[in-house]
Amino acid sequence: MEPVVKTVDVDTGVREAFEFFTGAAATWWPPHQVIVAGERERIVFEPRVGGRWYESATDGAEADWGRVLAWEPPYRLAATWRIDGRWQHLPDDEGASEIEVSFTPLGPGRTRVQVAHVALERLGEAAAGMRAALDKPGLGATLGPYAAAL
Repeated sequence: MEPVVKTVDVDTGVREAFEFFTGAAATWWPPHQVIVAGERERIVFEPRVGGRWYESATDGAEADWGRVLAWEPPYRLAATWRIDGRWQHLPDDEGASEIEVSFTPLGPGRTRVQVAHVALERLGEAAAGMRAALDKPGLGATLGPYAAAL
């Protein structure tokens, strides 16, 4: 299945773009995309292959969004995405799709950020519906708020 790819050019350096995506995600990540039961406090990408990608709530509860598959600052990261084809949380990476995020310098103070949602076929019979939902016109539910906040 073809990946869903969204791209935006931002007026910041590649290192800053990467650090804002990975280190400040709770400030821009859409508030309706929450897995923890309580009020979200943080979204964390542990900075290593095999690290957790998770969110935590103000009450201390945590929920894993996936595992880091590639950590190559400031140019690339990849992680599993533990959301099934019906927008429900998956308890582990079995059946999880993946995101690949790249940061390409376009010159001083300008970066192209690309988010590719790949391995959607792992979602089984719900994959086509999920792909259609992710591939709507525009920057998408995460890249749009990221660019606006940056």
